[in-house]
Amino acid sequence: MAGRGEKGDLEPEVAAPATEDEQADSLNHAGEDGGGGEEQEEDEGKQEGDEDEEEEEEEEEGYAFRFESGMNPLDFTHEDATGLQPYERFERLEYEALAEKKRKALADPHNTGEGSSKKARLDDLSGATMEEIMEALNYGGIRRKSRKSKKRGRRKGSRKKIDPEVSRMLGDATLHYAHGRYEEAISVLNEVVRLAPNVPDSYHTLGLIYTALGNDKKAMDFYMIAASLRPKDSSLWELLYTWSIKQENSGQAKHCLSKAITAEPENIALRVQLASIYLEVGDYQRAAETYEQIQKISPRNVEALMTAAKLYLRCGKLERAIGILADYIENQSPEADVNVIDLLATVYMENNAEDKALKLIEQQNNPGKELDPKLIVKAGICHLHLGNVEKSESLFNALQVENEHDQTDLITKIADSYMSLEDFHSALKYYQLLEGKCEGNGFLHLKVAQCYLSLNKRAQAISSFYKGLHILEDNIGARIALASLLVEEKREDEAISLLSPPNNIVSGDEDPNKPKPWWEHEKVKLKLCDIYRAKGMIEAFVDIIFPPVQESLSMEVLQYKVRPKKRLPKRVLFERVRLLDDQSADNVFSGFRPVARSSDLLKASRAKRLLQKRETQKGELKASASESGVDLDSDNSEDELSETLLQDRAKESPFRVIWKDEEHQCLIVNLCKALAYLGRYWEALEIINFTVRLAYNILPSEKKDELQSVGAQIAYHTTDPKRGFDWVRQIVEKHPNSLVAWNCYYKVISRLEGNYSKHSHFLHNMRSKYPDSVPPIVISGHHFTAKSRAQDAAREYLEAYKMQPDNALVNLCVGTSLINLALGFRLKNKQQCLTQGMAFLFNNMKLTENSQEAMYNIARAFHHVGLVSFAVLYYDKVLRTREKDYPIPKLPNEEPDLLGSLKPGYCNLRREAAYNLHLIYKRSGAHDLARQILKDHCTF
Repeated sequence: MAGRGEKGDLEPEVAAPATEDEQADSLNHAGEDGGGGEEQEEDEGKQEGDEDEEEEEEEEEGYAFRFESGMNPLDFTHEDATGLQPYERFERLEYEALAEKKRKALADPHNTGEGSSKKARLDDLSGATMEEIMEALNYGGIRRKSRKSKKRGRRKGSRKKIDPEVSRMLGDATLHYAHGRYEEAISVLNEVVRLAPNVPDSYHTLGLIYTALGNDKKAMDFYMIAASLRPKDSSLWELLYTWSIKQENSGQAKHCLSKAITAEPENIALRVQLASIYLEVGDYQRAAETYEQIQKISPRNVEALMTAAKLYLRCGKLERAIGILADYIENQSPEADVNVIDLLATVYMENNAEDKALKLIEQQNNPGKELDPKLIVKAGICHLHLGNVEKSESLFNALQVENEHDQTDLITKIADSYMSLEDFHSALKYYQLLEGKCEGNGFLHLKVAQCYLSLNKRAQAISSFYKGLHILEDNIGARIALASLLVEEKREDEAISLLSPPNNIVSGDEDPNKPKPWWEHEKVKLKLCDIYRAKGMIEAFVDIIFPPVQESLSMEVLQYKVRPKKRLPKRVLFERVRLLDDQSADNVFSGFRPVARSSDLLKASRAKRLLQKRETQKGELKASASESGVDLDSDNSEDELSETLLQDRAKESPFRVIWKDEEHQCLIVNLCKALAYLGRYWEALEIINFTVRLAYNILPSEKKDELQSVGAQIAYHTTDPKRGFDWVRQIVEKHPNSLVAWNCYYKVISRLEGNYSKHSHFLHNMRSKYPDSVPPIVISGHHFTAKSRAQDAAREYLEAYKMQPDNALVNLCVGTSLINLALGFRLKNKQQCLTQGMAFLFNNMKLTENSQEAMYNIARAFHHVGLVSFAVLYYDKVLRTREKDYPIPKLPNEEPDLLGSLKPGYCNLRREAAYNLHLIYKRSGAHDLARQILKDHCTF
């Protein structure tokens, strides 16, 4: 390479001294020129993305390099003879030249700082011609700065320049698509995607092609990619939103709609659709926020504002609703919309803030501006609630009479306000203003009837109730109120007719999708049952109330059986998990958040985890079962039970949670008593068992006692007392010292055949728990007596005698057991045992004050052992004794009518004594005397 200063040398033309930064820039640009590095330039542009492109084009470096003939820029890529790399040699030359210039500048005594530097530059150009100046400018002799303000960042599109070849291929694909050559277009576009995957036009064209081919699935996938690469294309996002709605993919639909709103934030229609999505899933707060955003975009959109306020009220955001309404009125005053003012006043009044509502309305009463009639009425109502009756009347009278037909709603509000304050005279006055003009308004007639009823005008009230029910047949409350009024007026038959189903009803005509008719309503049936029971129509009472009560209790018992398991069937779990799998798994984009309430999303997540857990457990169970040779492929019975439960729940129960309130509890008790009275014991026991099982911890103690008493009575009267044994046992457990309870218990036990294990265990437990209690000892002695085990019976009776020696029943039991023991074959001292037994019987007679029953027992004992002379004597005493009737012991809370009526003389034993006496006479040969005894005492 030639030496310095010779032709062909690299000579830098220094136009002016440059700083070190400018030198570095010069070196960089020189490297670009010398190396032909377009790629390096592109990399540098990416690294310096914060500089404006115009600034890069206008700013030129301070050094320009000209290569003379014979020089090749590629020569800089080879090593020099000095051993330095080309760029190193170049840097050294540059450093020496700049150092020389700097020394000259410092040597000049007039040169001080920056000003002298500028002056030196001007001096260098002072003697130059225009051509030399332009040449220096063109080659960078002076560093020229842009006068424009610098902008940070890069110019749009500077990085994403489409390759010309890709642009040509896109044009070819578009031509293929336009001429219907879809296969060629798809082939070209696939190559475009391979070469330039970030170009959205290729995906959009593919979407158009697959739409033309009818493949909506692929078309939507490509549209989604194109929209993601072109996020500000609102129309494309709207198209994707529409398609997502058709595919019922709510998560993707909401995503696309949100993107469309982001691309076009001023589009109100898109925000309205977003609010409708929130409303469908019950997310009222987000819907309200969306409508509030709409109102901010369009401040005059009053409907959006009112809708937002109503939705805030619906989700419990009272202060928020009041705030947005008050802000609108304050900003738009005095041109605020009347409907907004009316809504805010209504909100205040509903929350007992009549003073705030009145203040708001008075602020709108500007001079020269007529106040809206709705606000006048509300102001009057506020004055009425605040106690300013005269002021309210003056405002109400200010309404124009000639326009009353247009003010029906206002007059109704006035009347309702008076009625809420129990001023029925004033309310009736305003209601009557509307009666002639609103003949088809059934609610108006019912309100008039309520006013008449409150004013104790029963005839007018009944007439108005009938008018209202003629229009509103399904109004349950009015029908029951009228029935109660008819019962008070002693018109029970008319009330029964009012509550009974129509005669023209044909079974099977009911549509299951329609609500049940009024005569199937719970309250109607309960009222009708009260009327039947009050009139003593027991059969009608049972017929109408037993089926729904039985159905309700059986459904609740079925749910109660499954409830402790807490295991939902797979069908329910899969139904919940579907919410998380709203989009298709094969979509290009997935994972969109489903549009649903937070509680539903939580349930779906739990269901998904539960299904995974069950699958894991099932796999482990199958693995262990396969080792044991057990087949577990059969269906799960527990899931089947849960499925049955869900099907039963789908059927609406006639009476929901019937056992929880006092009214239904009384109904169940009365129903059980009525069933027992009619002899329908099994049905009564079923109702009792269901009720106690469901509501044992809820029922009051008096209701439990009544149900237990009915169950014990049924146990005594049924052919199988085992069904009611538990009820009698519960009564004894609750009243362990009650002789009546033990008596009823023994009445049930005496009808059991064989050795009933429950009875033995219960009696043993009661004797262990209450060792001083006599009744269980006596019942145990009866148990041995029934088995002809007189010795064991005597032992038990004597144990009771030790505790209660003055008990007449105990003395009687001891005496009979000793007499039965004396008649045995193994006893040696029979006479002594018989004498002791008779002594206990005479002691019983003494304790009962020579009662007829005691004398009959003594006579029967003498008769039994063969001492007939003594037996005749005591039988004759029985015939001469007049015994009065004693009440039969009954269960606690037992009604006498359920026992049935007994004929007088049921406690007299003369007939039994006469019959036994006639047997003695007949055996001794006195037949005439025997016939006379029968004629006198055993005939009617």
